[in-house]
Amino acid sequence: MSFKPAKWPRKLRSQHWYGGTSRDAIYHRGWLKNQGYPNDLFDGRPIIGIMNTWSDLTPCNGHLRELAEKVKAGIWEAGGFPVEVPAFSASENTFRPTAMMFRNLAAMSIEEQMSGQPIDGAVLLVGCDKTTPSLLMAAASTDLPSIVVTGGPMLNGQFRGERVGSGTHLWKFSEAVKAGEMTQEEFLEAEQSMSRSTGTCNTMGTASSMASMAEALGMALSGNAAIPAVDSRRRVMAQVSGRRIVQMVKDDLKPSDILTMDAFENAIRTNAAIGGSTNAVVHMLAIAGRVGINLTLDDWDSCGRDVATIVNLMPSGKYLMEEFFYAGGLPVVLRNLGEAGQLHKDALTVSGKTIWDEVKVVENHNDDVILSTENALTQQGGIVVLTGNLAPKGAVLKPSAASPHLLQHRGRAVVFEDIDDYKSRIEDDELDIDETCIMVLKNCGPKGYPGMSEVGNMGLPPKILKKGITDMVRISDARMSGTAYGTVILHTAPESAAGGPLAVVQNGDMIAVDVKARSLHLDISDEELAVRLSKWMPPKDTAKSGYAWLHNAHVEGADTGADLGFLKGCRGAPIPKESH
Repeated sequence: MSFKPAKWPRKLRSQHWYGGTSRDAIYHRGWLKNQGYPNDLFDGRPIIGIMNTWSDLTPCNGHLRELAEKVKAGIWEAGGFPVEVPAFSASENTFRPTAMMFRNLAAMSIEEQMSGQPIDGAVLLVGCDKTTPSLLMAAASTDLPSIVVTGGPMLNGQFRGERVGSGTHLWKFSEAVKAGEMTQEEFLEAEQSMSRSTGTCNTMGTASSMASMAEALGMALSGNAAIPAVDSRRRVMAQVSGRRIVQMVKDDLKPSDILTMDAFENAIRTNAAIGGSTNAVVHMLAIAGRVGINLTLDDWDSCGRDVATIVNLMPSGKYLMEEFFYAGGLPVVLRNLGEAGQLHKDALTVSGKTIWDEVKVVENHNDDVILSTENALTQQGGIVVLTGNLAPKGAVLKPSAASPHLLQHRGRAVVFEDIDDYKSRIEDDELDIDETCIMVLKNCGPKGYPGMSEVGNMGLPPKILKKGITDMVRISDARMSGTAYGTVILHTAPESAAGGPLAVVQNGDMIAVDVKARSLHLDISDEELAVRLSKWMPPKDTAKSGYAWLHNAHVEGADTGADLGFLKGCRGAPIPKESH
């Protein structure tokens, strides 16, 4: 793809605040000068907003204040004027009922900050799961020149000689305690080993998947995704990105120039190759909706179907992000996709170069971490989209994290009406369930939870775990953590709380799953299904806050990205009217 830089110099957006000698210009400049800025900073140089999602309550992003200083240094060096802007930060591990409920609020608030303040471009300083998509959604909506800098993954965990992946081993150890294979004291000891440095999850969970998506989309500099948070090269990346955004503003290189359909297809294939999170599906659909690209679940299935999973990382494999970086990181994966004819090579990136120009000469330094296609974890690693009378608008499954023997399965439904019902019954030895059953969880979608929490990877009943069984088919309208694993069918649409067929599944119904045929079928007649749906009553709206009400009233289905309908589309950054 060719890109023609805009003519420079030209009047920048920020000059509508700070340029000239009018009363309003003096008003805007004068107040900002109380920070000690000299006159010549307002002479028409690019003003860059560093949208910083740092928060003490977002531990994955706890080091971003330090990283912001490196971004500022790069902006100053390139002749820009950096201004750090606090951005709404929805932490995956602290926000209740779920951080996902606030992704759209964050995107909306950051869009307003970018639209309503005097900035010409933005550095999106992100890390924890929802911060990356929310800032990308805002950037796509405003279409200001923007570049992503992620905080990077934490260092490997170690426990009694075993490599410990954050999140993945939390699920593993928790199940081991319920199975009687690990004591509670050992579990508490392992806790100290899971998060031993600042940064995001060290597995290929949602944070690392979304960092990879940003790079594969072309919205981050090449090599950004995998650098550990505490590695000095992470700070170098921040500083170089600060330099680059200034030139992007001068060239008027915008998200709409980069976020094309080719870019999204590259990202989908990348997600398959890395064994990325199912959460990437709902986030990428939302980002595409903001920039005006008609991305669908069908695109996810068709683009990823023949892509091999070659990154040997937890939860699909055995290594962690630290080893992935040492092996060469995402550029090696992109080069392999390009050599296999699975990459749109002319897709533009924030560097101003094509994605292929960035990766065509990189080397793989560890072929047990980044595998050859012949030795792939699975030859068809893309996110699978299942449809049928149980999921008319689709459901997703991650085959690289599933058990092969369960990819074609028929079983009796054991139904949990909501997460509280599940929690109250799952440890009861009288629960009528065995390993051939299919666990069904309702009312955990975008409206139902509310917010679509990561509860889809339901833990198995202790009496099943004690038999040595570690996986069963599980179906829900929820999400699951990108660090989780198992034969888990997610994002079932329409969701239960919106009257989807999942809402009327009953205990004892037989359900057939056929991943190869892309089918998810409830074994009852069309007539019986219609009768059940006609009797269904929507759950009572229990919104406890203004935003919760707004969310429940306007959130759309997981099949289109679970965005608020009125936020879709690229509105662009307005040139504001005078303040007074």
